[in-house]
Amino acid sequence: MPRIPVVLFVVLLTAVSVAQSSTPVPPKPAPPSWQAIHNSALVIDTHADTPGRFVDENFDLSQDAGKGYMDFSKIKTGNLGAEFFSIWVNPKDYKGKEIQRALDMIDSVYEQARLHPDKMMMAFSTQDILAAHRQHKLAALMGVEGGHAIQGDIRILRDYYRLGVRYMTLTWSNTNELGDSSGDLDNKDIKHYNGITPFGRQVVREMNRMGMMVDISHVADRTFYQALVSSRAPVIASHSSSRALTNVPRNMTDDMLVALARNGGVAQVNFYCGFISQKWANGMKQLAADKDPDYEELQSLFMAERTPAMQKQLYELEAVVEKKVPRPPLSDLIDHIDHMVKIAGVDHVGIGSDFDGIDCSPQGIDSVADLPKITQALVQRGYSSQDIHKILGGNLMRVFEDVEKTARMIQTEDVAGSNDKRTEVAPDASQTQ
Repeated sequence: MPRIPVVLFVVLLTAVSVAQSSTPVPPKPAPPSWQAIHNSALVIDTHADTPGRFVDENFDLSQDAGKGYMDFSKIKTGNLGAEFFSIWVNPKDYKGKEIQRALDMIDSVYEQARLHPDKMMMAFSTQDILAAHRQHKLAALMGVEGGHAIQGDIRILRDYYRLGVRYMTLTWSNTNELGDSSGDLDNKDIKHYNGITPFGRQVVREMNRMGMMVDISHVADRTFYQALVSSRAPVIASHSSSRALTNVPRNMTDDMLVALARNGGVAQVNFYCGFISQKWANGMKQLAADKDPDYEELQSLFMAERTPAMQKQLYELEAVVEKKVPRPPLSDLIDHIDHMVKIAGVDHVGIGSDFDGIDCSPQGIDSVADLPKITQALVQRGYSSQDIHKILGGNLMRVFEDVEKTARMIQTEDVAGSNDKRTEVAPDASQTQ
């Protein structure tokens, strides 16, 4: 075999090297834009009080919501995939008639799905949420806000589940038969229980058995920890923010966030100005202390049964009060998400807007159409698309699936005759003596 001269070999080697170096290196793919991240996510909001508008104002989601937070156009723009509509019964206005009011509100959600089958469908499970998402429809779910709505009857709880309710908040701002609320702990005229009640524990176990998520937003701290002990499934905070950043009883302490994460649960950040901005909360407290007439009228209207005329008046008053206490920036809301992720972990934080149940949200978040701005802000803070998808809905889906699995396990145990025999932990040592 003839040998290649050394000089020719070097020339050939140099030519190959030059050819390789001149081959263009394909550019790295650009990271997805925040718009692409948001539009590819399954966005789940765990709390909107729109059923109050359905019933009291005869509002329809096909209408322009105006200054309201939610309609089909806004839902499409915001890429909202699933909404948990709140079944909230005012305990003062409907005392003794809580069940009837709840049924009216449940019916109102079903009516929206019936009237608009091309845009919305009722959903009762994680699989239903996914099915709605594939069909580009809003998955409509429901959560009862406040255990007072069962009027002390666990059979009503089961009926709510049969009607499609998939979470219940143990208390609203009022202490009830299930346990203490964070909203009235300082009221000495209210009977308190030092946390959860025996009936509350029974309700939690029944929710576990059926596959209904236990929601601990609004409950007193002691009720929260005892509910964690009572529940065999992960629990949720459907609309609560961080107390370390905004010191109000409705928010969760860092210790509570850690406990919730260890439980496998998820805390859904509330958008209300008073829960995300200490400055705004202090400003409103000052208006209350000064007996500001606009503030007092706003509070009176906000808690009253709505009519279209009253809603218009409410919006006008909100604009007046906003000039006195400006809305906080969007960054305040993102700070809460960021802090809660740092404390509980990115697998345990989501969004629970409280839309149509609040009179103030941060600047730029005027409706569900503005949800993409949250994604944009999280991208700017360095969150990956995977983590953003978790926050926008993936974490809630995981918890919901765990609750469904736990229910199937408990139901299998019931059939096998091996019911849960765990010893209850007494809320206080003196109660065991």
